[in-house]
Amino acid sequence: MRFLTADYLYPLYTNPIKEGVLQISDNNKIVSIFERRVELPKKKLEIFDGILCPGFVNAHCHLELSHLLGIADKGKGFLNFIGTIQERSNFTKDKILEAIENAEKEMMKNGIVAVGDICNTIDTLSQKQKGNLQYYNFIEIFGVQKQKINRAIEVGKELRNQFRTAGQKATIVPHAPYSVPPNLMQAISKIFDKNDFTLSIHNQEIKEENMLFEKKEGALFDWLNNIEAISQIWGNRNKSTDIFAELKNQKMILVHNTFTKKEDLTDNYYCTCPKANLYIENTLPNYSIFNKEKLCVGTDSLASNNSLSILEELQIIQENSDFDLNTLLKISSKNAAEALGFKSLGTFEKGKTPGVNLINNLEKVEVIA
Repeated sequence: MRFLTADYLYPLYTNPIKEGVLQISDNNKIVSIFERRVELPKKKLEIFDGILCPGFVNAHCHLELSHLLGIADKGKGFLNFIGTIQERSNFTKDKILEAIENAEKEMMKNGIVAVGDICNTIDTLSQKQKGNLQYYNFIEIFGVQKQKINRAIEVGKELRNQFRTAGQKATIVPHAPYSVPPNLMQAISKIFDKNDFTLSIHNQEIKEENMLFEKKEGALFDWLNNIEAISQIWGNRNKSTDIFAELKNQKMILVHNTFTKKEDLTDNYYCTCPKANLYIENTLPNYSIFNKEKLCVGTDSLASNNSLSILEELQIIQENSDFDLNTLLKISSKNAAEALGFKSLGTFEKGKTPGVNLINNLEKVEVIA
């Protein structure tokens, strides 16, 4: 049994507690919270400088792209970035697996306990089976050409089955409104079953996405036409949010939302990846429009970031919003745990095993339990 205390305790299901004490069992399960240190013998206390909060939940990552660290040029825009991603296969399997292992170690060191991870391959599966972190695996599919749609579904099912057979949580999800035509969106919705909790989709990440649907023009419109994409992608939609009807309004996590407007918002969870947004487009969302109880944070991949640190993402959000520390920590833990269905994580409620992070002034994180 351990009794942990610091300048402040942030349980995240209730208000912060000055010099609160967190009692955890030998297997790191939350036993109780004491509001005053004097309630306990001093010799039992482990006293730290800073604040204690639950382990971070990385709501959006592409762990399998970790080997692309430093390959993409900064600030060259999304279409240029797509070209870099298409080089993902130009590496040996050993190099890819080594990068995945190192990236997971980095997340653990940075206080991350669970991840919503986008998967287009099984490259990450062997690492995930080690059980170091909890994962919700989003098996991402897309198909902009008619002849590739059926195969996209087949590949998605094959990948999902491999992850599930290995004991992993896995759901087939669409990549983005501009890369998944209506009939493929509807097929994804039909595949959703009792083992699925939520969907994830990249949303309004670039200004060209809104131009595609609202004006039928722009660089993304030209690119899709050049690769002979199905015209229903933009012809049957006037906004990116028209996909909600195609997905039968199933709950989902919308990711990036860099160019989302207040009138676009729904009652879903929204995930921001500020460092990736700055890396690719040098732009951030308007954080004031989002419901603070439904906002999550992710690192995206090492193809679009130089680290996998939730704390570094929070620093940028803090500099570009009026969020207080309690809100920032909810974004990093509680909200994401709820969005991904990780019931044992996110808060210091009795019976949970959320992990314990020690933070000093949003500058440094240390894993305590």
